[in-house]
Amino acid sequence: QVQLVESGGGLVQPGGSLRLSCTASGIFFSIYNMAWYRQAPGKQRELVAAFTTGGSTNYADSVKGRFTITRDNAKSTVSLQMNSLTPEDTAVYYCNAKNVITTTREYWGQGTQVTVSS
Repeated sequence: QVQLVESGGGLVQPGGSLRLSCTASGIFFSIYNMAWYRQAPGKQRELVAAFTTGGSTNYADSVKGRFTITRDNAKSTVSLQMNSLTPEDTAVYYCNAKNVITTTREYWGQGTQVTVSS
């Protein structure tokens, strides 16, 4: 059974920081591209950051320079360090895993709420 379990969401003031983590089980983690997506109320889900199996990272323009994605294959974990948060970062954040060989094998976490508000 595949599980992606996210943690680290919560309420933070503008300018603050949060660190999200996602731990995977039931998959061979090292052959999965990992990513974080987010969905704000009334908006489409969007890619925030991704970390490929080859070691490449990419970020949405809106978070470049503020967010950092990391992965630890030994622990089957991907993390998202979020700094200088703004109210526009408020959303449910989802962890995503996509198999690089069999691309139809794609999994999602349950989501974790991030709220940036004073």
